[in-house]
Amino acid sequence: MRALFRAESWPIRGAFRIARGARAAADVVVVELHDGGRVGRGECVPYARYGESVDSVRSEIEAVCRGLDRSGARERVRAMPAGAARNAMDCALWDLEAKQAGKPAWELAGFGSPPSEVRTMRTVSVDTAENMRAAAEQLADAPVIKVKVDGGEDLDRIAVVHDAAPGAKLVIDANEAWSADQLATWLPQLPELGVTVVEQPLPAGEDSALANLEHAVPICADESFHDRGSFERIEGHYDMVNIKLDKAGGLSEALHCLGEARRRGVRVMVGCMVSTSLAIEPALLLAASAEYVDLDGSLLLDADREGALHDRRTGVLRPSSSIWGAA
Repeated sequence: MRALFRAESWPIRGAFRIARGARAAADVVVVELHDGGRVGRGECVPYARYGESVDSVRSEIEAVCRGLDRSGARERVRAMPAGAARNAMDCALWDLEAKQAGKPAWELAGFGSPPSEVRTMRTVSVDTAENMRAAAEQLADAPVIKVKVDGGEDLDRIAVVHDAAPGAKLVIDANEAWSADQLATWLPQLPELGVTVVEQPLPAGEDSALANLEHAVPICADESFHDRGSFERIEGHYDMVNIKLDKAGGLSEALHCLGEARRRGVRVMVGCMVSTSLAIEPALLLAASAEYVDLDGSLLLDADREGALHDRRTGVLRPSSSIWGAA
């Protein structure tokens, strides 16, 4: 088995702003696993919030690929720590194994039918209230809009987005930027503004403040939730988890997280980083089982890979056999 990997940078349309800052490009790492004339591909997004960089992820991948062979590949990848590097390797293995088995990845994963098209929520980045209104007007037909906030004049921002897109459900994503006092003050006002979920309001590690908080709007864990090991830590604090392959360390662990969430009665959002369709396609296998689908990462780019799975106008994602996971 021969492994190739490379870094790529994909410009973002405009800028993508969250509480932690703005990004102008999606910096990704792509892995290709070559074996017997077949090639499996995977993509990950190194994330500084989790101590990752393109260089650190490339180093992890390089280390695990030394002497990699077909018989030991799965065990070696499984032993990697959860995170972006393992995600790229795991998804590349799924893609390769699908081609070697002559069966699509969805079938290998135990699903009874292929993933169907799904409409993702759309994202309004942190900005001034008026700029966020203008962005929301462009997305007014979207059934669900994720609104990024930063702990500033957030109630005003939410109000103008709701006014611009009154038919949309709003998912408010603070990316750890709110204080406990802000959360307690704003939560009662959110239902009348169309808000149906609040995502990661408090910094990860301060989850205990949510334990006795009365809330009509479900609270979803993102930065506080990575893999199956996170369930014990967040129990009693969150109603929902955001499963992302880059956090979980690949499709394999993400599927385990989905099963564990079902067992525990925890609601599920499936999410992504800003990335190309190569990273989004594996996550589509989870979409039918998720209450909320936040897979618009490739829609935020200026351009996507050939065979892109999205419709930029409608936000509909259609599985693409040319991207990943085909037999």
